[in-house]
Amino acid sequence: MALRTLYTAVGRFERRTNGCRRCCPVIILGGKEYMVDLQEMVIWSCLNWRIARMEEIGQLYTRSLPGREDIVSRPWKDCVDRLLTRGLLVCGKGDTEYDALYDLLSSMYIIPTDGSGFLRVLSFLKLTLINHVPFRTARRLFHKDRRTEHEKQVMALARQALLSTAELIRCMEKDIRALPTEESVLEGLYDDLDTTSDNIGCLMRVSPKSRAVTLAVANLYLRQQIIFERI
Repeated sequence: MALRTLYTAVGRFERRTNGCRRCCPVIILGGKEYMVDLQEMVIWSCLNWRIARMEEIGQLYTRSLPGREDIVSRPWKDCVDRLLTRGLLVCGKGDTEYDALYDLLSSMYIIPTDGSGFLRVLSFLKLTLINHVPFRTARRLFHKDRRTEHEKQVMALARQALLSTAELIRCMEKDIRALPTEESVLEGLYDDLDTTSDNIGCLMRVSPKSRAVTLAVANLYLRQQIIFERI
């Protein structure tokens, strides 16, 4: 049976101005800045908030660059390989789609993207009054995300501490709802001689909570409610 492989992007995008006052795309990951060229930025953007197979990456890339052969200097697969090497893309492999998904997400750290109400109001005013975005389009900022109970728990825990998907599964397994300090994370998640940060992904794969939490994380990501980080 052939292994299934899934890919996604990690980090967040920011613009930087260089010495010539030109905007450059930068990806922030693990507190570091990574410069990327236009082809790499297109691929990273295609996979931001998306989980895809290799052939789907090619389709997304081709659709993103219609009639722009002038910027294509190398095959898109070479760009994918370089982004993987630099850690800006990650992949997961498994015998089934779910196994590949778990392998992809288990070590990813979760950061919520839903800002405060005040920031959302400021963004709404900027879009409508300054950028002249239609009201109907801008008001999507205020659409409340409808979440399952597992998704609500994932978001509640992710707001308290920087946790990986495997650690979130451990929290659900032990019914941990509050993590007020770093010490509480260590005491609650790594309170035995067997569990370590290196093996928690393997241990949680067989947890009864594994599938529900993994799918909750994946769905939140696809709805742009979280981003992934690596440390």
